[in-house]
Amino acid sequence: MTSETITAAAAGTWQLGDLPVNRLGFGSMRLTHLADGSPSDRERVTGVLRRAVELGVNHIDTAAFYFSPLRSANELINRALAPYAEDLVITTKVGPGRGPDGEWWWAEPGQLRGQVEENLRQLGRDNLDVVNLRVPRRETTGSIAEHFGALADLRTAGLIRHLGISNARPDHLAEARAIAPVVCVQNPYGIGSPAEDHAFLDACGKQGIAFVPFFAIAGAGKEAGATAEDGPEVSALAKAHGVSTAQLRLAWTLSRGPHVLAIPGTGNPDHLVENVAAGSLRLTAEEVALLNAL
Repeated sequence: MTSETITAAAAGTWQLGDLPVNRLGFGSMRLTHLADGSPSDRERVTGVLRRAVELGVNHIDTAAFYFSPLRSANELINRALAPYAEDLVITTKVGPGRGPDGEWWWAEPGQLRGQVEENLRQLGRDNLDVVNLRVPRRETTGSIAEHFGALADLRTAGLIRHLGISNARPDHLAEARAIAPVVCVQNPYGIGSPAEDHAFLDACGKQGIAFVPFFAIAGAGKEAGATAEDGPEVSALAKAHGVSTAQLRLAWTLSRGPHVLAIPGTGNPDHLVENVAAGSLRLTAEEVALLNAL
């Protein structure tokens, strides 16, 4: 695979509302710190962001709570990419908050405007392309109507263009759609996910809603990143295609439907090129079925 010549357009496109994006995007969570928790190199990661855009990435996922003691993902994006290209779509999340000491808290509906305005300030934007409401605990959280309604009001006021939900269940999606249009669902998903997650992904496609997995590469490693525990089927298929297991996981993710977007994150310029190149890898129906069953 000659990854240097492959751009994000190879993955195909999808519409987030009225915003067309290449299905292979970029997640900013890993920009602020290294795996050991030490600060990232500012010039290196701003270079990664600029290179991503050069490679055709026009969908970047971020959040105001993506920060380390010395770095903020939003401000890195602003420094690297402003003034922003007209076709660049920046998606952010609200709900969780973090104090300067790193302690987490969850916003009440009346606090969501402040979180939206913080994203606007850090990114240097007049409005936000897409804002996802992050659900605290997918398994146990009840109604999200009051929180989503507050975001719908901010959409009406012109601060937000489109809305989505994150870490959510099908009933949360139904509840949100009764209040305002939903353009995306951003959930944990990857090879080995349970059957109900596969079904939710398929249901989003039938409703014309983008499904945007996080941890698609990391799998069980979650925030810590990819583990070395790829099963024999994943390793064998990756070897057969001459790609890394991370690239295979991304290709499988994109194979799950034309409405599925990928947002792999990295602070490594070589990994960025490999991730973008994965958008050109096509798996056979038999290979997809094998991975689906894991």
